[in-house]
Amino acid sequence: MSVNYGSKRLVVGAHYGVRDWIAQRATAALMAIFTVVVLARLIFSRGPIGYDLWAGIFSSQWMKVLTLVTILSLLYHAWIGMRDVWMDYVKPVGIRLVLQIVSIAWLVGCSGWAIQVLWRL
Repeated sequence: MSVNYGSKRLVVGAHYGVRDWIAQRATAALMAIFTVVVLARLIFSRGPIGYDLWAGIFSSQWMKVLTLVTILSLLYHAWIGMRDVWMDYVKPVGIRLVLQIVSIAWLVGCSGWAIQVLWRL
């Protein structure tokens, strides 16, 4: 017969905490930088704000790359947030899995559409 001198602590979970917190802040900072760049290009541009101006802003290769990185950052940022909401508030595993799959499909679809629009300019 074994003697139990206290309970052994069982730690479960994925331990995403700090890594996801840092990822959320880093992606938010990148999106803020992108916003400042776009606003600066708008403020210092000449002429009326229309399609030609917007197409001109996003026509250079460096701006396309920055926009692509920002779209991917937005995708990851939104995924972390949605995954945490589903994990915190949806307790039935099956429903949570369906919601996570729908979220992934929606985010990938939106990012694919955004990339398609970007590279057509």
